[in-house]
Amino acid sequence: MAAALSALAVGVPTDVIDTSYFTRMTPIRWWEYPVLALTAVLTGLWVSIPRPQSDTRGRGRVIGSVTAAVFAVGCPVCNKIVVGLLGVSGALGLWAPVQPVLAVLSVVALGAAVAIRWRQRECNTEACAPEITTEASPAGRTTPASGSSAASSHP
Repeated sequence: MAAALSALAVGVPTDVIDTSYFTRMTPIRWWEYPVLALTAVLTGLWVSIPRPQSDTRGRGRVIGSVTAAVFAVGCPVCNKIVVGLLGVSGALGLWAPVQPVLAVLSVVALGAAVAIRWRQRECNTEACAPEITTEASPAGRTTPASGSSAASSHP
């Protein structure tokens, strides 16, 4: 569901997914389809990885990456912000060459978010805390118990 919503959120306003709601002034470039697909898949994966309900870490970065994907695959002269700042010739001459770089950065950022969430999928405040036990040493000092380590308590 999240992947489909992401695809629609990126694809419809940029007219990569053709609808009657928006019209593109420039043709769709070959790389925009894979960027749209990767954005949707990675967003869907990020949402589907189990986590505690209260864990909202990374949400802003994912939203930012999806927003960057919208700017990356959008028509350079259809973006009123870019045209307002750079003019039509600046949108085509300056912004359009930057869009593939922005696309790569947004996909890499989404991939990193998925990787981070995957590594932290079973992590909550108690499960991720290293298990520390102590036992008395001959000198009366406490030392970590032999055989216990944080690495051995997690798969």
